[in-house]
Amino acid sequence: MRLRSRFSRVPRSAGPLLGALVAALLSACGGGGEEDSTKTPALPWAPGSWPAYEAPDAKQAALGKVLFYDPLLGADGTTACATCHSEHWGMSDGLAVSVGLDGVGAVGPGRVGPNLTRRNSMSLWNVAFRERLFWDGRTETLEEQVSAPLTAAEELGSTEAEVVDALRANAEYTSLFNEAFPGEPLGFEQVTRALAAFQRVLVSDWAPYDRYAKGDLGALSDSSKRGMQAFADHGCATCHVPPRFELELYANRGQANADGVDDAGRYEVTGDDADRGAFRVPTLRNLRDSEPYFHAGTAPTVEDAVRAELAFSDGIDPSEVPQDLVDDITHFLVKGLTDRTREQARPARVPSGLEVPLDNFRIPR
Repeated sequence: MRLRSRFSRVPRSAGPLLGALVAALLSACGGGGEEDSTKTPALPWAPGSWPAYEAPDAKQAALGKVLFYDPLLGADGTTACATCHSEHWGMSDGLAVSVGLDGVGAVGPGRVGPNLTRRNSMSLWNVAFRERLFWDGRTETLEEQVSAPLTAAEELGSTEAEVVDALRANAEYTSLFNEAFPGEPLGFEQVTRALAAFQRVLVSDWAPYDRYAKGDLGALSDSSKRGMQAFADHGCATCHVPPRFELELYANRGQANADGVDDAGRYEVTGDDADRGAFRVPTLRNLRDSEPYFHAGTAPTVEDAVRAELAFSDGIDPSEVPQDLVDDITHFLVKGLTDRTREQARPARVPSGLEVPLDNFRIPR
């Protein structure tokens, strides 16, 4: 095993959180068949490398997790960060565009309400490694991005001051903040740092593909291997670059905006005409549960998204894309890039005493 070098930069303070992460990682390492793990796998691209990663402070991440699931952050007392980024829906919400404040119904398909976002809720997996956030790349850090959904009228509809006042008035939160940030006053900066610490735990780097790339030749099925090769042959890996299967790039892939929405994408940040209609290249890791896809949720399934991308790249009608090609690439993405080792368990309660948002029923796959 090579786990020691993977976490060599993690401080001792990571303690319980790191223990849980390592235990989960170890539990995932047993699969993949009995082939010689020292063999060199056939990869259709250079293996690439992961950016440097230091696990966040355990107490700050634990505090960020309860904040993430606590509707105290929402002005209506029912909407939380997890309403649009649920572990049941691939850290997204299963909707074409999100339903925020005053929504009715559990998280997922079927939820309705008067306040809709302009864009699909992007998965939070591997946000720790991104240089810019949101579909249009308008912020550079996880700490900076917290204010946008918190204060947006169609999302959480709160203010920074309201959230801090509510937290200060809660004895349990006061204690948790004192433990996570000793000697620091409870302010909005500490709120952003805690939420960012939790999101940095959401790392996906031990899917079957990763085990295959490390030499476990039985980790991928024949269909996944064909799909991986086709993914390379059709240029998909040019933008969805291994091993993260994403890129700091904004591209116009010919996808429509949500109904009635005027959305110029990256152009709204840069003012450069070349960026009009361009949106971030998202990660393909753990995409299985985060349908629908693209910035406006215009592709209901992974198969639809794969077919749309192949058709756009080749300048053909989607009906002309061979079904076996779609099937193989889809199999690689769904089976080969799904990593469940760091999935988050939803807290049963949160310090505010408010109800943790419920999720619609989903059949586990």
